[in-house]
Amino acid sequence: MELKSFIGVTPEIQALTDLCVQNSSIDPSLYGKYDVKRGLRDLNGKGVLAGLTEIASVVGSKTENGVSVPCEGQLFYRGINVKEIISGFISEKRFGFEEITYLLIFGELPNAEQLSNFKQLLGNMMTLPTNFIRDVIMKGPSDDMMNSLARSVLTLHSYDQNANDISLPNVLRQCLKLIAVFPMLSVYGYQAYNFYIEKQSLFIHQPRPELSIAENLLHLLRPDSNYTELEAHVLDLALVLHAEHGGGNNSTFTTHVVTSSGTDTYSAIAAALCSLKGPKHGGANLKVMHMFEDMKQNVKDWQDDDEISAYLQALLDKKAFDKAGLIYGIGHAIYSLSDPRAEVFRVYVEKLSKEKGLEAEYQLYAKVADLAPKIISKTKKMYKGVSPNVDFFSGFAYSMMGLPLELYTPIFAVSRISGWSAHRMEELINAGKIIRPAYMNVGEAKQYVKLADRK
Repeated sequence: MELKSFIGVTPEIQALTDLCVQNSSIDPSLYGKYDVKRGLRDLNGKGVLAGLTEIASVVGSKTENGVSVPCEGQLFYRGINVKEIISGFISEKRFGFEEITYLLIFGELPNAEQLSNFKQLLGNMMTLPTNFIRDVIMKGPSDDMMNSLARSVLTLHSYDQNANDISLPNVLRQCLKLIAVFPMLSVYGYQAYNFYIEKQSLFIHQPRPELSIAENLLHLLRPDSNYTELEAHVLDLALVLHAEHGGGNNSTFTTHVVTSSGTDTYSAIAAALCSLKGPKHGGANLKVMHMFEDMKQNVKDWQDDDEISAYLQALLDKKAFDKAGLIYGIGHAIYSLSDPRAEVFRVYVEKLSKEKGLEAEYQLYAKVADLAPKIISKTKKMYKGVSPNVDFFSGFAYSMMGLPLELYTPIFAVSRISGWSAHRMEELINAGKIIRPAYMNVGEAKQYVKLADRK
């Protein structure tokens, strides 16, 4: 199947690109002159206040004597510490993603009956329109799963009789439907890619409504539908930890911005997906995986701190891996001393490494997690500390479960659709103005020149 019709940059396009760069480059000093918060962050990396939310709180600093100082990271869903939520459902050997989805959207923890009814509701929504898999997913396979997922979401608009109705009940219906079918859209998109492009066997399983979202992901993906209990619970934990991270992260802010225009749910969620796709956002764990593959080839002794440290220093010196000067998976825009998600997840990643016989690989990750912050602090001037973030461990966990690299970011989306849905509802409920920040024009005034007089 021929997929690529638009290939290559012609000399003409390159020349026009050079012209665009020549006439669109802004003097970097002007950003300081006009006190522009690039990336909507100040010079210390703190985000500019752009809105209010009750859905989640991300804490990486505290105020002491009027001064902001780094502190151990904390994450709260609807005011409840995520560590407490996780401890609650793990101690009862339950899956937690559906529970926190309810919490994020509706603002309170469900009781047993409410949770059971909510799971049943999501289970009943795990259906796609007749022939959707054949006509939409299979007939247009893509080698980019996030684009495939976004296209499927936009196409679902055509099957919804009330697609453009943004009344709260209808938007809630649409959001819950997307939460329920995201695992199917993601995995089926991968299966189409695997069949048509990678020339592998095709496996299409129907979802099982009685299973959790995490279990369904593994059931849909694997040819034999088999998985261990630990695998399912680790994947469920990953979904819980990625479900929400405040209103300021790029994809969630995108959800607020696009929702504020009054557009439909499918367009808002597709926009969020396109944001999440970026390697600076949802694609970060892929970078971690590729970095570690390079490290394994270049570090001979995984137990040698000096050899590992030398490689990490080479990363910072732009002499190793992609020469970007970064140690991927270390550091976060808000967290400094610790990322609470990474702290929780790390324990279960270690357990999974023992089940899979990959303890040596885990120990390498553990050493890098310990050494990298120290090396960064000696090399770079920092306004706050750095620590491993959740992406540092999530890719390794997915690889141990045999999940394909192509699905790493879609799995993030399967999780974050819960947070996006909560924020879309919040934006509509509070009926704010369309989000429209200001941009200052710093270009020079010019006179119009008639065509015949132009050089």
